[in-house]
Formats: sequence, C-alpha cells, structure tokens
Amino acid sequence: MIHEIAEIEITEGKEADFENAVEAASKYFKAAKGYNSLKLTRSIEHPSRYRLVVGWETLEDHIVTFRESPGFQEWRKLAGPFFASPPKVEHVNKVFTAD
Repeated sequence: MIHEIAEIEITEGKEADFENAVEAASKYFKAAKGYNSLKLTRSIEHPSRYRLVVGWETLEDHIVTFRESPGFQEWRKLAGPFFASPPKVEHVNKVFTAD
C-alpha cells in the first residue's frame, strides 16, 4: 500500500466550503479501484493549508486509474474552485510504525 499526500492551499475565507467539498467528493475516492483510506488534515499554524492523505493499493491505482476516471473529474469540480494554487502531490511508502 502507498499513500498519496496532497498539500493544498485554499483561498482564505473558503476553508469551510473546501471541507464540505472534500466530504462530498469522498464518495468518488471510496468507489475507486485500489482505494483504502482518506484523511483530511488542516494546519494549525497555516489555517488555509490542508493535507489530503489517501491510501491506495498501488501507485497506478492513483495516478492512472483514479486520475483518468470520471470520479477524479467530479472531485476536482467540487474542490478545485477553492484551491489558491495547484496542489503539491507526492507518494510515500511506510518505512515503519512505532506503536
């Protein structure tokens, strides 16, 4: 499993609208092949900065299957109007967990 981490800057004053849009769009992620999890976090120091963390079975499930799907277009239609700049996206593998 891999995680997609998208750092997203939102237009100031539109944070609640963005959060509602992500919640509404979560169904498109959940329906996608290879989807495992979704978490949205908000920066305390920079309240217009979010990180969307999505678990995928494979990198291809995200960058090919999901990004080429109608669900991705719907996600961007819902959340995109609130982006102050394009999201910065990277993919990571878990190295270890300390419980």
